[in-house]
Amino acid sequence: MTTAVVVTAIRDMRARGTGSAKLRALRANRLAVAGGVIAAVFVLAALFAPLVAPYDPAQPDFDNALSAPGWAHWLGTDDLGRDQLSRAVYGARASMQVGLLAVALAFLVGVPLGLLAGYYGKAADSAVSRLTDTLLAFPFLVLAVGLAAVLGPSLTNATIAIGISQMPAVIRITRAETLRLAHADYVAAAVANGGGDGTVLLRHILPNATSALIVQATVGIPTAIIGEAMLSFLGLGVQPPDPSLGVMLSSAQAFLAPAPWMAVFPGLAIVAATLAFNLLGDGLRDVLDPRGGTR
Repeated sequence: MTTAVVVTAIRDMRARGTGSAKLRALRANRLAVAGGVIAAVFVLAALFAPLVAPYDPAQPDFDNALSAPGWAHWLGTDDLGRDQLSRAVYGARASMQVGLLAVALAFLVGVPLGLLAGYYGKAADSAVSRLTDTLLAFPFLVLAVGLAAVLGPSLTNATIAIGISQMPAVIRITRAETLRLAHADYVAAAVANGGGDGTVLLRHILPNATSALIVQATVGIPTAIIGEAMLSFLGLGVQPPDPSLGVMLSSAQAFLAPAPWMAVFPGLAIVAATLAFNLLGDGLRDVLDPRGGTR
C-alpha cells in the first residue's frame, strides 16, 4: 500500500468521524437552524409558486385596488388590484433564481481561476490577480448596476451581472485555500507517487476546500438577493408586469401613505430571506471553518 493511499485513508476516516460531530454542532446552533428552515421555506415557495400563490400574480382586479390585508387578500392588493401575496411568492422565485444561479456562475468561473492561480503561481497568479483587482476596484453594487446597464434590463442579464460581481470573492477564497492546501502532507505524497496536476487539484485540493466554498456560497446568496431587488427597483432587472420584490418596492413608492402594505411586505420578505441565509452561513462557518479545529 502506497504512502498516498495510507494518508488518504486516514484522512477519510477522520472526515467520517468528525462529520456527525459537525452535524450535531450545527443542530445545536438554534439561529443557524432557524435560518436554514426559513431559507428552505423560501426555496420551496419559489419551486412550487403556482401551487402556493392563491391568485394569478399578473391578473388585475380594479374593484379591489389598494385593498388592505384581509381574509380575501392576506397581504392586501396593489394599485391594480393584484394580490400582494401571490406577487411576493413569484417575486421570491425571481430572488431565489438569481441568488442560486448567480452564485453558481461565480463558482463555475471563479473556482477554476482560483485553483490555477494558487497552484501554479507566477504568470497564472499574476494574470488572475490583476483581473480580480480590476473587479474589486468597483463596489459590488456599482459593478452590478454598470454591467446590468450594459447588458440590458432582464432577469437573465441581472443574474449574469451579479454573478460576475461575485467572482472576485470566490477567486480569492479558492486561491487562498489552494495555497494553504498545496503544502499539505497528503498532497506531497500524491505528487511523490506520480499524481498529475489534475489529480492533485481535483482529488486532493478541491475537496478539502469545499468547506470554505460552501460558507462563501451561503454568504453570496443573500448578497445576490439584495442585488436582484436593487436592479429590479432601478428597472434593470425583472420588467413589469412580471413580479419581483424589487419591482413591488418600486411600484409602492407612490402609495406609501394610502397603502403602506405595498412596501412593508416585500421589504420584510427581502429582510427575511437575506437574514435566513446569513444566519445559516454563520452557523456553517462556525462548524466548517478549517481554523475552528475540527477538520
